[in-house]
Amino acid sequence: MTDIDDLRKRMDEVTIEMIKLLKIRTDISKEIGKVKKNIGKGVTDETREGNLRSKVLELCKELDFDEIIATKFLNFLLNESVKIQSINKQTHLSIFLRAKALEQQGEKIIHMEVGEPDFLPPEIVRKALTEVFDKGFLRYGQAKGMPSFRKALAKYISKKNIVNISQNNIIVSPGARFSIFTAITTLLNPGDEMIVIEPAWPAYKDCALNSGIKVKTINTTLEKNWEPSIEQIQEMINSNSKMLVLNYPNNPTGKILPEKLQDEIVKLCIKNNLYILSDEIYSEYAFRDWKSILSYNYEKSIVTQSFSKSHAMTGFRIGYAISSPEIIEKMVKLQALCLTNVSEPIQYIAMKALEADTSNNSNTLQKRLKSLTQDAQKMNLDFVVPDGAMYIFARVNKEGVNGVKLANDLLEKGLAVAPGEGFGDYRNFIRISACQDEKTLKEGMKILNNTVRGME
Repeated sequence: MTDIDDLRKRMDEVTIEMIKLLKIRTDISKEIGKVKKNIGKGVTDETREGNLRSKVLELCKELDFDEIIATKFLNFLLNESVKIQSINKQTHLSIFLRAKALEQQGEKIIHMEVGEPDFLPPEIVRKALTEVFDKGFLRYGQAKGMPSFRKALAKYISKKNIVNISQNNIIVSPGARFSIFTAITTLLNPGDEMIVIEPAWPAYKDCALNSGIKVKTINTTLEKNWEPSIEQIQEMINSNSKMLVLNYPNNPTGKILPEKLQDEIVKLCIKNNLYILSDEIYSEYAFRDWKSILSYNYEKSIVTQSFSKSHAMTGFRIGYAISSPEIIEKMVKLQALCLTNVSEPIQYIAMKALEADTSNNSNTLQKRLKSLTQDAQKMNLDFVVPDGAMYIFARVNKEGVNGVKLANDLLEKGLAVAPGEGFGDYRNFIRISACQDEKTLKEGMKILNNTVRGME
């Protein structure tokens, strides 16, 4: 046997042994997941993971081994544990699907679990739907979006945010979620780390896990007004950190960061050369001063937006991202691979929708949230009055009752709300959506109040 054959045999033996150890580790992870579920503990434990990372780094020094390779491998192992332990986790989507199934069986359900405005898109959308065929928007197009649409978006964004945006800074996507997916997938590599401030929309973490990216979560609290500290973020940053995700106004809390705190976060990201992925889909529903990440003119920022909330066009699946031309081109390559281009008819309709005045949508949601807030304050719920968005994120103060149990109990009584565990380690919380008329919201809150009181 030659030297290379002997080396290959040894490498194969090591690989087989690693697979055996991976099987043992996976089985242990499953057992840990069961225990965590029984005691109501969240999936991730940043303190424990941090201690393990320190041990790995110390071992790398002893072995004279590349820290980057070792920590990327560690991140792969940690991600696999998260996936295993997140199975059967209930989210707003799982409740929504169950609610729809009950409706098909003839049950009446009040939907306060999803962020889908119940009002219609602007009237100009109806007219645009009839124009598409005659105007010829029916063909293959550019992967980044129709030039005329991107030009209109650039003008709209520049005016709204008092910035200078060109069509080269924009990619049109089939919903903001896909822009989030393409940004994470194209800018980060397996083993890289992405920081998410929770509570947070679960799609950020899901997209990252799907791409082999390690998510590090910063847990904010109701007691601290859902504000992260600069120290919390600093502690999360290491050599593998590549991106920080922001979402303000926040889903699910409705929080808007104080401008000074946001300024400090951006400075910290710039100092550490991190991408900033800013989901600003609720910016039209900001009920106090709010500042777009675009205003910082940071070349490594990516802002995602959509017509789903602002124009009540959820079913049209149309969104967009704004970034530097270099980042946009990277995202375009993946989008072209996945879907060629976004439907031209839908792009035309969205372009016409930009002409509509949607301020009444914001006024309507603000009025509904105020009513929802007043009702919630009369109940045994703790929450921070939202600064924007379309939700209340409330803690249930009942011993032995968590958000998942409450959400399932309410569903049996005709009300759908989102369990808090879908947004992070918030098992005692529920998210209540204001996306119904006030009469329906009152009816839903009455069911919630009666159910909570019945737990006494």
